Amino acid sequence: MYLSIIRGAATGPARAPGAVPSTVVGLGLVSLITDISAEMITAVLPLYLMYGVGVGFLHLGAIEGLYAGATAVLRLAGGYLADRLGKPKAVAVAGYGLSALAKLGLPAAGGWLPGISLAIAADRAGKGIRTGPRDAMITLATPADTLGRAFGVHRAMDTTGALLGPLVATGLIALAAGYHAVFAVSFALGLTGVLVLVFFVPTPTAPPPPRARVAPRVALATLTAPGVRRACLVAALLGLVTIGDMVLYVAVQQRAGLPAGVLPLLPLGTALTFLLAAAPVGRLADRLGRWRVFLAGHGLLLLAYLLVGFAATGWVGAALALGLHGLFYAATDGVLMAYVSPMFPTALRSTGLAAVQAAQALARAAGAVAVGAALQFTTVPTAFAGLAVLLGAAIAIGARLGRPA
Repeated sequence: MYLSIIRGAATGPARAPGAVPSTVVGLGLVSLITDISAEMITAVLPLYLMYGVGVGFLHLGAIEGLYAGATAVLRLAGGYLADRLGKPKAVAVAGYGLSALAKLGLPAAGGWLPGISLAIAADRAGKGIRTGPRDAMITLATPADTLGRAFGVHRAMDTTGALLGPLVATGLIALAAGYHAVFAVSFALGLTGVLVLVFFVPTPTAPPPPRARVAPRVALATLTAPGVRRACLVAALLGLVTIGDMVLYVAVQQRAGLPAGVLPLLPLGTALTFLLAAAPVGRLADRLGRWRVFLAGHGLLLLAYLLVGFAATGWVGAALALGLHGLFYAATDGVLMAYVSPMFPTALRSTGLAAVQAAQALARAAGAVAVGAALQFTTVPTAFAGLAVLLGAAIAIGARLGRPA
């Protein structure tokens, strides 16, 4: 699927016009393998927690909040360390390694919620450490005018893993291998992703910047620039009313009247749409303006909220809601990084991207807990109607504060 996009990919001036750099392709392969590992866990956790352990929406929302929030502070730490040392690849390897090791904590925890939460926190901490340096490597290898396309290709490869992960997990469950087999295979794949990163992704060749360029006060001044502040504020506002994936899938399953056994397969609807749309939407963002596309993506999420709250019945309703969810990710995930990356100097690229991601992650963590509580104590239509209103207001604020690029 990616051959027409990455054909001739290579670093340096010999790269064919429009080709995606090999660094981006290599990081995409790492993300593909790692996302198979991660989404195996994500696919079975709602089924395991809701119908196995017996938690409600409130606990599921809290775990979803942990999923998002555990990365926030370490995103900043990982990004700044990568800039300070001038070694984004080394920091990314550490993050991927921590996530792989965390998979071993899940079988050890059994059905003990604190243990499950600790393993999830460690996994998400690894994600937080690696994300800023990894995205910085993408921007350092890609011309500024094709960043949307590069991030789209990377996210498409990443999402291929998200598509395969639930299939692998469901296959293992169907073979009666049990949850422990899912956790063991997830660990093995996570370790494979680390090895691919170490041995097959080029190390950035630029020398470490002078320490004065990455001193804390310089980093703070960069992060408080007006454009950066606006981007962080809007990303946080939108994050507050962005429902967590696990909660959304459970809501779709229940509202559509689908059997509980299909719950691990619902992420496939989101992932398939994201996979098909990520690269084309990235190219569209390069042409039409990344901020416009970013806000439009949240408009699609608003439509998904209305559909789940009031019209998602049967397989068709579920498919439409999950398709909108996938388009939302295609129009926002990599597009936001492509939009903000030119705001930061090369010496602080990892730190800057991590700061925007951290603001978004903290907001999504708080929002996940609030949405879980709302669903626990009100009806699904009421909760999703409120989400739609708040999201519409946040989009309007983003349109007013943002500056299309």
